[in-house]
Amino acid sequence: MSPLVCLLCCRKFELYSMAWNLKEDLRDCLVAAAPYGGPIALLKNNFRKEKSPGSRPLLEIYSASGVPLASVLWKSGQVVQLGWTASEDLLCIQEDGTVLIYNLFCEFKRHFSMGNEVLQNHVREAKVFHTEYGTGVAILTGAHRFSLATNIDDLKLRRMPEVPGLQKLPSCWAVLSQDRVTIVLLAVGQDLYLLDNTSCSVVTPPGISPHAGAYVQMAVSFNYCYLALFTDTGSIWMGTSSLKEKLGEFSCDFRAPPRQMVWCTRPRSKQRAVVAAWDRRLLVAGNSQECIQFVLDEDSYLVPELDGVRIFSRATHEFLHEIPEASEEIFKIASMAPGALLLEAQREYEKESQKADEYLREIKDQNLLSEAVRQCIEAAGYEHEPETQKSLLRAASFGKCFLDKFPPESFVRTCRDLRVLNAIRDYQIGIPLTFAQYKQLTIEVLLDRLVLRRLYPLAIRICEYLRLSEFQGVSRILAHWACYKVQQKDKSDEEVAHAINQKLGDTPGISYSEIAARAYDCGRTELAIKLLEYEPRSGEQVPLLLKMKKSQLALNKAIESGDTDLVYTVVLHLKNELNRGTFFMTLQKQPVALSLYRQFCKHQELETLKDLYNQDDDHQELGNFHVHSSYSSEKRIEGRVAALQNAVDEYYKAKNEFAAKATEDQIKLLRMQRRLQDDLDKPYVDYSLHDTVYGLILDGNHKRAEHLYRDFRVPDKRFWWLKIGALAEREDWEEMEKFSKSKKSPIGYLPFVEICMKHHNRHEARKYAARVTPEQRVKAHILVGELDQAADAAIEHKNETEMNLVLSKCTAATDSSVAEKINRAKAQSLKK
Repeated sequence: MSPLVCLLCCRKFELYSMAWNLKEDLRDCLVAAAPYGGPIALLKNNFRKEKSPGSRPLLEIYSASGVPLASVLWKSGQVVQLGWTASEDLLCIQEDGTVLIYNLFCEFKRHFSMGNEVLQNHVREAKVFHTEYGTGVAILTGAHRFSLATNIDDLKLRRMPEVPGLQKLPSCWAVLSQDRVTIVLLAVGQDLYLLDNTSCSVVTPPGISPHAGAYVQMAVSFNYCYLALFTDTGSIWMGTSSLKEKLGEFSCDFRAPPRQMVWCTRPRSKQRAVVAAWDRRLLVAGNSQECIQFVLDEDSYLVPELDGVRIFSRATHEFLHEIPEASEEIFKIASMAPGALLLEAQREYEKESQKADEYLREIKDQNLLSEAVRQCIEAAGYEHEPETQKSLLRAASFGKCFLDKFPPESFVRTCRDLRVLNAIRDYQIGIPLTFAQYKQLTIEVLLDRLVLRRLYPLAIRICEYLRLSEFQGVSRILAHWACYKVQQKDKSDEEVAHAINQKLGDTPGISYSEIAARAYDCGRTELAIKLLEYEPRSGEQVPLLLKMKKSQLALNKAIESGDTDLVYTVVLHLKNELNRGTFFMTLQKQPVALSLYRQFCKHQELETLKDLYNQDDDHQELGNFHVHSSYSSEKRIEGRVAALQNAVDEYYKAKNEFAAKATEDQIKLLRMQRRLQDDLDKPYVDYSLHDTVYGLILDGNHKRAEHLYRDFRVPDKRFWWLKIGALAEREDWEEMEKFSKSKKSPIGYLPFVEICMKHHNRHEARKYAARVTPEQRVKAHILVGELDQAADAAIEHKNETEMNLVLSKCTAATDSSVAEKINRAKAQSLKK
């Protein structure tokens, strides 16, 4: 397409012939078009005063090509403004300050209010704007006050300062974003006011003509960097939005304020232009006094974009933009740029003309072939018509053949991106993204927008073509498709679940639980349950089943998973959901859950544990419970005894006589310990029988110790060990000797020797060494250090092991005679 070339270097070309067959003029509708080739919303009949049902406003949403997406009769309040969020949700701002949010298909999502002050004073004007914080809404009320919400997803309302003496609505106003702060610029006659969070200040644009007149229209650029002001004398002032620098000033022949005024800029370009539209005239003004004018056949609407302006009317949708440098170099008349020569060379080559060689030689002689290929590749990205794209890419491919080391990445990437762009620019899809917009938007956001339009097959084909990862591409799109599928009510739950599983299978990154949650939100509980059967992760199944009040099924799934934490989650949920009896009966049917709940109760709810044992008539565990309770819960002896008595009763019911007798003995011991503690003023309660007897002997209470010994039928050997140990500890050697002679020792006398030596009393130990049995005599003599007697006993026994033991204790310095005696004895035994 030949561009319109002038000092401004702008061109306008048709994107689509609109398919919507509008009968109304655009001026009779509320219009909002989303940036980045987004959809168009129209609210018809909004300005009629009649309230009859037949004249209700009609909200319609179209693609950029005019293909209808959805429509709905407007049944809410008077709408003041429409606008689109960054995620392509439609905002409908009502006169009472309520903002209703709809999706692309006119399905209501939610609403919010701009506050009571707006409700009382009504909305007179409103604007939707986009910043790094998200999508915002600015309101001008009937009280001439501004209210802002910089992010509708995290709603925080700001009431802007009052403009002193403001008695009427501003002639024009705009929202600016500077240094991450959102401010309002408004004009009242020849005065400009800047409202920030705390103050209102008067500002003057630098370099503006003193005869410029009153401000009647203003426009902020797409990136909030530039500001344009239109005055009632036809002057257009252009400068930075900070109002610190003037870029230019243009005077036009029109005095009436334009219906719309927007900026036409391109990233990284020094050329800037302002586009103003009247009823039948479109003016493009640049930094100089040069301008371009277009005649408009009918009402048109301007949509500022990142790199240009979309212009649509009832019949057509066009795009006006600055011609990129590469395109200008190639297509301008009589261009001798390398790219232009390469394009001509390729065309001549196709004609089999020798001129192709001449053009190539001219480029190569200047050593500009790489630059020519680069220009053709770059220009192809900026072209809208596929045929022009192909022509430029063929030229680039042709030029690459004559280069040894031209990197192919840019050519391949451009071909790939253009194929994606051409697919979404198709009339039926209607997303006329430019190359620059596509790069700014990213492929991830583009895929999200295709998903929002329910164009799942196209989105999947693009993912496969670009070879995106499963998680980033196909899996995510299939999940969205499945979530949409469950909302369709024309098929049975079985059919929908089967269709989803057939399509999704075991695709990585797919969460059936999320799809099931969407089905449940749509009121299709049975479908949600069927979908959860395909979810391999129990941790994802169980929470949703609980939310759906399918607790029994959730418990089964948790037990099957083997995850105890999951089982606990379900059990505790059931505990809060069911009455006590039903809860216990449910657990009775699930032994695993019951066992885990008992473990929980042992640490957290002892009384509940007791109720469980009572319900099961589990007398053994009830006995154990009372025993544990007597020591963990009861502080008083009477309480402990009572708890232990309950345990005795339960053990007898469980026919566990050993446990019952042992518990009865414990009761008896507790009572005796209580008496001992009262009589002797020493702590005995909670001691074991062993420690109690030992303590009594240690304190010299031999009779009381023997009383316990007889009452509890302590074995003789155990008692003797206890007594001699305690007597030795208190060094009562006389009592020990007396005790040893009271009757024959059931443990022998070697323990006496060992205990005496343990307490370093060799003298007492020798007394008992003489009384030990012959078998233990060698060991006893060794313990008391009588190696000579130990040697005699070992030789007498003719026991080589004992002789070796004595020999190992001998030292050369002191026991040489003993060692010699043993060695002679061993030698004689060998001769025999």
